[in-house]
Amino acid sequence: MLNKKQIRFSLDKMGEMFPDAHCELVHANPFELVIAVALSAQCTDVLVNKVTKELFKKYKSPEDYLKVSLEELQQDIRSIGLYRNKAKNIQKLCRLLIDEYGGQVPADRDELTKLPGVGRKTANVVVSVAFGVPAIAVDTHVERVSKRLGFCRWKDSVLEVEKTLMKKVPIEEWSDTHHRMIFFGRYHCKAQNPQCKACPLLEVCREGAKRLKKEEIK
Repeated sequence: MLNKKQIRFSLDKMGEMFPDAHCELVHANPFELVIAVALSAQCTDVLVNKVTKELFKKYKSPEDYLKVSLEELQQDIRSIGLYRNKAKNIQKLCRLLIDEYGGQVPADRDELTKLPGVGRKTANVVVSVAFGVPAIAVDTHVERVSKRLGFCRWKDSVLEVEKTLMKKVPIEEWSDTHHRMIFFGRYHCKAQNPQCKACPLLEVCREGAKRLKKEEIK
């Protein structure tokens, strides 16, 4: 596990590498962000953005998603994985927004998680990106980077990873750290073929040292 000095070093280096890290899901308001994040489960942001480019022209409000049949909405998002289930959740989500929240996306994480298809990760993204509330959303990139670097333990659950990061990262850096870890995991510390040799964090990364040693033995 990294000590405080190593954690500070890691956060600073990721900040230097990706100073402009941000949410790459294209959206114009909190409602569009909720829809985009819900669609992004087990799917790339690039594909989601391709779909929502046309989707958000057709559907402007929760009411719009309820005016069409489920089958029509499924066709509109067909290129996205799990599109049948996601279409059902979107319509249920829109119905709940209208019935319980006056058609507006709530700014509270606990309220957001009551929406169909919105889990803790999605809620954290929305409160952070749309409403400026400090949060750390643990997706596959954040989890992988946190465990490889030693912010937390390999056996930790996603919730344990989130809680550990919240303890070890200053609250004013939560949102930036979330985006920087995503960029670091997406473009540098990849799931396959991470760029360990060129990594500025190699000196504190035991996982990277192990990988390079294995390569030397080969």
